[in-house]
Amino acid sequence: MTRPTCLLFDCDGTLVDSEPLLAAEMAASLTAAGLPFRAEDYMGDFRGARFRNIVATLEAQHGRVDPDHLETLEAAMRANLNRRLATDLTPIVGATEALAALTDYPMGVVSNGPENKVSTSLNTVGLTEVFGNRIFSGYTANCWKPDPCLYLHAASIMGFAAEDCIAIDDAIVGVQAALAAGMTVIHLNRFPDAEETPEGAIMITSMFQLPTVISSIQRQHQGALRVSHA
Repeated sequence: MTRPTCLLFDCDGTLVDSEPLLAAEMAASLTAAGLPFRAEDYMGDFRGARFRNIVATLEAQHGRVDPDHLETLEAAMRANLNRRLATDLTPIVGATEALAALTDYPMGVVSNGPENKVSTSLNTVGLTEVFGNRIFSGYTANCWKPDPCLYLHAASIMGFAAEDCIAIDDAIVGVQAALAAGMTVIHLNRFPDAEETPEGAIMITSMFQLPTVISSIQRQHQGALRVSHA
């Protein structure tokens, strides 16, 4: 009998096209705080990274910002972003169709972002019912990708061993986290000309490919199980 498989999805850039909105709000806020930052910097160098890690990198280059000022700035940035997520957000092309084809699998969302941001994003694009309360945030678990702990936390709460999970993530930090957790990893590489898929991960360039790739992984697992029990 085949063991059940759990699908763990990143949110930003994998399910929803939120990263351009996030990059724009981050650029405005950080630059206003004296940490020069462009939207394309996020998309190029920091995609998927925790906000405070980005700040630390910029402070090393440009000098420290008063922590109280930074906290106020981050709160305002997140409030502005949530307003835009509620009105301007669209799903990643092919994501809705892929999820509809994978309804037989237990599924969760694993994100470095705050839980309310993930919930707002899923609600805006009509995916709330797909995932229910199976949202796992770095801010709730107090650990962030690329540390494997967030993916391991999600698997544990979902009731699965890491080897029985398939992680789908577009950001290198997320792919690294899931690989380190011992999961099968699918890298949604929407920028294959500029980004290299880490060794050990399976690359797709469109979410439309996902159901076929997962079916192929399942067939391989079933074949391996039959060989091991022969």
